[in-house]
Amino acid sequence: MPQPVLSLADVSLSLDGNAGPVDILHDISLDVRAGETLGLIGPSGSGKSSLLMLMGGLEQATSGRITALDQPLSDMTEDQLARFRRDNMGVVFQSFHLIPTMTALENVATPLELAGHADAFDRARAELETMGLDHRADHYPAQLSGGEQQRTALARASAPRPKILLADEPTGNLDATTGGTVMDLLFSLRDRHGATLIMVTHAPDLAERCDRIIPLRDGRLA
Repeated sequence: MPQPVLSLADVSLSLDGNAGPVDILHDISLDVRAGETLGLIGPSGSGKSSLLMLMGGLEQATSGRITALDQPLSDMTEDQLARFRRDNMGVVFQSFHLIPTMTALENVATPLELAGHADAFDRARAELETMGLDHRADHYPAQLSGGEQQRTALARASAPRPKILLADEPTGNLDATTGGTVMDLLFSLRDRHGATLIMVTHAPDLAERCDRIIPLRDGRLA
């Protein structure tokens, strides 16, 4: 049986609060297969987003081990984690996180340039076209609608052809119609590029589109 693309073994997370340590996640063990779409669901405060951040090396586990693409994220430095994400992961947030002083094209091209791709702008333009945004390439984020900003963020995440795509409530700031368009594009990445998609969502209809649903409650797998 092939190795999982992402594996968590007895992972826990505690963060310092005003009254002392706060336990966020408890003994999470989970394997994710290559090409799988995984939906993380649960009530607010259940630890969904924290778990996603651990999977992307954006937060360090307090205990346990996390392995991605046979690489031990738990043992990496911040610089090593940043390079690993650049080369292997795409991350889409609810609040877009576009660089306001850059055009849509420049936002999408930036991770490609950082990875040393000579054709960064050609690839960025092609990805924007796939998202139906070729006519908005030279516009700044403030000139784009919420849906256009999220599609730009999705283009930025997918342009480097990541093996793992992490999405944290990607439609949370969008209306139902626009959110549906974004989700169609997000799921199409698995078909176009074979990406493994792990998504946090509150929306049952989106979770049901995933191959597997992982419910969390009070920081534990439910």
